[in-house]
Amino acid sequence: MPCARAGAKVFDRGKAYHRKGRAEILSVDSARVLAQVEGSDDYRTVLTGRGKKIGGECSCPAFGDWGICKHMVAVALAANETGDEAAAGNDASSRIRAHLKERGVDALIGMIMEMAERDIELFHKLDLAALARHADDKTIEARLRRVIDAATRMYGYSDDDEEADIWFEGVAEALDAVAELASGTRAALALKLAMHALSCIGDAAGENDDPESHCGRLLARARDIHLAACRAAKPDPVTLARDLFTRELEGECGAFHRAAALYAKPLGKMGLAEYRRLTDEAWRKQEGAADNDRLVDIVDFFAERDGDVEKRIALRARDLSSPWRYRQLAEFCLAQGRKDDALRHAEEGLWMFEDGRPDQLLLLFAVGLLEKAGRKTDAETHLWRAFGKEPTLELYQRLRKLIGQSACEKAVAQLEASLTSYKPLNRQRLADLLVGLLMSERMFDAAWAAARKYRGSIYSRQDLAKASEATHPVEALAVYAEEIEQLVLVSRYEDAVRLIRRMARLRSAAEQSSYVADIKERHRRKYKFMKMLGTTQ
Repeated sequence: MPCARAGAKVFDRGKAYHRKGRAEILSVDSARVLAQVEGSDDYRTVLTGRGKKIGGECSCPAFGDWGICKHMVAVALAANETGDEAAAGNDASSRIRAHLKERGVDALIGMIMEMAERDIELFHKLDLAALARHADDKTIEARLRRVIDAATRMYGYSDDDEEADIWFEGVAEALDAVAELASGTRAALALKLAMHALSCIGDAAGENDDPESHCGRLLARARDIHLAACRAAKPDPVTLARDLFTRELEGECGAFHRAAALYAKPLGKMGLAEYRRLTDEAWRKQEGAADNDRLVDIVDFFAERDGDVEKRIALRARDLSSPWRYRQLAEFCLAQGRKDDALRHAEEGLWMFEDGRPDQLLLLFAVGLLEKAGRKTDAETHLWRAFGKEPTLELYQRLRKLIGQSACEKAVAQLEASLTSYKPLNRQRLADLLVGLLMSERMFDAAWAAARKYRGSIYSRQDLAKASEATHPVEALAVYAEEIEQLVLVSRYEDAVRLIRRMARLRSAAEQSSYVADIKERHRRKYKFMKMLGTTQ
């Protein structure tokens, strides 16, 4: 494993682990190395690939946080030493395989059962795997219902990501057992069990936080099993339509969104006709209400099947209570080739909400359409109005692209006028924006003058220092010195040393030596920092 991939510090620690013999190679082949490494705990480490393409994983916390860890380095070094021996089939895994091949079936069964009786999780996995082949439908259904019920209990996992992952894996295993039934003669049983799983997972999603959308992924998996079972079992299409309609309208976390399209084949003509009838009936009852997005989506699906673009536009125009709604409508019109309608709705949205905070996405969408329509002046007007209310670098860059250098002069004047007004609430943000704007134009003299006059954030000055250190080394050095003090204060010594080395490029060796001596004197009690500074010039 190249030192560059791991970093010198990690590589050295891995090398020390290897010297102490902490990496035990369990299995080696041309594509993979499996090992156990002794550390503060025993870690399972896997390496794949070679050279620059080396990869793998480790069960230690450091791998999850940073990637390649010292345990992987130790394994790579150990594998390099045992390469010839492993190639000859002398690794532990090869010996175990050879030994097992010599044992009879009954002996292997005895070994596995002994392990399963000591590991209840393995016991349950083997039981589930054997269930479908060796039990009747009634027994299978009762057993899998209990498994699903037990797996979907939450145990308060929401505050712990590790517990959430364990919970997810348990439910996924239960679903895998149901999936085994979905495509065979027991598809009807899988259909009932998938329904039960959907209800249980939906209840869990409603009662608890859902880290990393665990419930959403499980619901999608259960729905896919349900769909596969429908294709195999061919349930009554009218009954299926009624169930799916209810689930799409009221059910589990959007898992059945656009179910009519997803289940089109098992629904067939009769099922789709019933789905449409239910949709039309619900729509008549709620006519005039635009707050049921799920029902609107179902109506839109059938309008799309009919090729009724006018109805689809009208559906999106029912609720225009936000700039986002206007943008969705305008984007849909554009996608349907209705350019004029798209521009009309986008502009209408800007005017309807002109007194509030500018919606930048709607604004930029409208500006793009105005430019294509040859209405450059109107586009500029909208951009300046938004920049005056809530200036951003993105808005400035759009103006710069539209009207050229004159945008810079006007934008700078507007920002300076705001900064000199009586105590602006967002003074620091405006100062940072002004510095960033001037920096984007490479007007470094003006940017440093603005930074000194309006005193924005340290982060803005740091960005300016890095961008202009070649032309303004004195200013950059002052900012770097300030940054180094902050880094040392929070014990980020490596970053501080890296920045000190950067400073050496901006002044004479004597000046740098004097600065480092001063740093050492003021921070002499920080022994770790002093050690790192030892080789700094």
